[in-house]
Parts: sequence; structure tokens; C-alpha cells
Amino acid sequence: MSAEAVYREAAPASALTRKPDHSRSGTSYSGGMDTAEVSWALRRPHPALHALVSRYIGYRQRDVSLAVHRGLPGRHLTLIISLEEPIRLVDMPGSPQRPDHWQGLVSGLHAGPALIGQDRNQSGIHVELNPLGVRTLLGVSAAELSGWIVDLAQLPRPDLASLPDQLRAAPDWATRFDLLDRALIDSASRSSRTGPADEIGWAWRRLVTEGGAVPIARLAEDIGWSRRHFSERFSREVGLSPKQAARVVRFGRATEMLRRLPPGGLAEVASTCGYFDQAHLSNEFRSMAGCTPRTWLVEELPFLQDPEAFGEQS
Repeated sequence: MSAEAVYREAAPASALTRKPDHSRSGTSYSGGMDTAEVSWALRRPHPALHALVSRYIGYRQRDVSLAVHRGLPGRHLTLIISLEEPIRLVDMPGSPQRPDHWQGLVSGLHAGPALIGQDRNQSGIHVELNPLGVRTLLGVSAAELSGWIVDLAQLPRPDLASLPDQLRAAPDWATRFDLLDRALIDSASRSSRTGPADEIGWAWRRLVTEGGAVPIARLAEDIGWSRRHFSERFSREVGLSPKQAARVVRFGRATEMLRRLPPGGLAEVASTCGYFDQAHLSNEFRSMAGCTPRTWLVEELPFLQDPEAFGEQS
């Protein structure tokens, strides 16, 4: 299938001729333990990619003082391209992944933190990928990437290896996002594999919609499969068991709320997201982030001043 066919199959006619909705720019922050100046730009991908990619986030940081950033578990796989020095993985507790560095990478779903060394000045693009669309986009399943960080150049889509150089040469965020649209649509057009079973897609969307707070037995029952068969098929596609996936989705919802820090604080976040109490949320944070919620809030304070920049979206 050609790239043009992907456009015409997935997008309404109006989307082919309208001017794209270019990036929204963010603000600069200063303060907290990390006095970095941060600017960002957001854009939704082309309509042809909406089932595969949630959004593009461009970021630029200057005078970063925090030595290590915690990459937390969430419901997206992430494609990250640095426009400056390579991205440095310091540690990934609980994973066989060894420290390394990449100009462009894809990070699979994971249930623990990825500790990233930070340079004083850094900029790049963060792309949120739907786990069920990764096979179409990248030629490998979410299960094959689960718990790993992979060099973009090692994926079975060799044209993606040139993205870092192309994006660095682009003059602005809008041009970079346009380049990503074209590259990812072209990559998707090369897929000859079928997508996941409809039942798995339905179950994943239900988990996301309900913030991970749905019993796995009920999902299996609603699909009409045994719990064992459902768990095996789900794990084979997503790379996490349904129970692990629900845990990751719930944790992502909790971090989204923490970025907005509601009036009721941690207790309100815990109650809303389905944790037994604040202590349960704190224990989950220690397990999945390697720190307490309060420690994470202090470390990430510059980002927390604008919830839209890094909050999860449906």
C-alpha cells in the first residue's frame, strides 16, 4: 500500500487539503530545585496516524541542573529523538537493559523507571505511540519491545534511521512535525502484517478508558474468552499481562493527576485512581518510579507548572 493510499484510506478528504494544525508553543519556566528554562511545542499527528500515534512533543531545555530524569511507566511506547547530544540511559532497574546512548530510540512499555542522564542543554522530540499500532509503524510488536530501549537504526524500517539528521536540519517545530508525519505515514504504508485481534484492541481501549480500574476477569468474560486464553493473547501482543497493563495505565493516570496536583493532594489522587489509600499510592510510586510521589514532584517541578505539556491524553 502506498503512502498516498494510507492518507486516503484513513483521512477524510478535507484533511488532505487543509493546512495542518501546527504546534502550540509553551512557556519558559524558572524555579524549584531545577532552574532549567523549558520551552515546548505540541501537535497532534496527521489524521492518517491518529490510530497509531497520540501526539508529538518538542522540547528545549537550557541550564538543566537535575542530573538524572526519571522516565516513568505509562500507556504509550515512546519514540524519542535528540536534536543535540545523544540520550544517555544511566540505569533501568529491574530490566536486563544495559546503560547506553542513542540519537534516536524507541522505548517499549515497562513497569519501572528508566533513569536518563541529563545534559545542561538539551532538545528533542518525544512521540507517543499506541502499543497496538507499533507493529504497523515500526515492523515489530509492542511485545518484542517490552522492557527494552532500542536504537531507531536497529528497527526493520531503515528509512527511520535518518530521522535524527533530518529533524536537526529543520528550521522550526512545525517543519519537524511535518517531517514526522511524512516519515511515519510512509513507514506505516510498508506494513504487510495484520493488526491485533479485535478483542485485544477492545480490551486495551477499555483499560485505557477506565484508567486501569477494571477487573481482568470481567474483560475476559465480556470478550467471551477464558481468563487464561485472554491473558496469553494479550501478553503476546502488548508485552505485559493484562494485570500488569492495568497497573501501568492506573499509574499513568495517577502521574497525570499529580502534574495538576488537585486540592485534595495525594489522598485525592489515590482515591480517584483506585488505590486503597495514600500509602498504597506511595508504595506503588516506590516500585514503579523508584522514589516517593513528593520526591518526584520536587524533581519535575518545572514541568508541573504547565500540565498540558506532559500530561497523558486519551
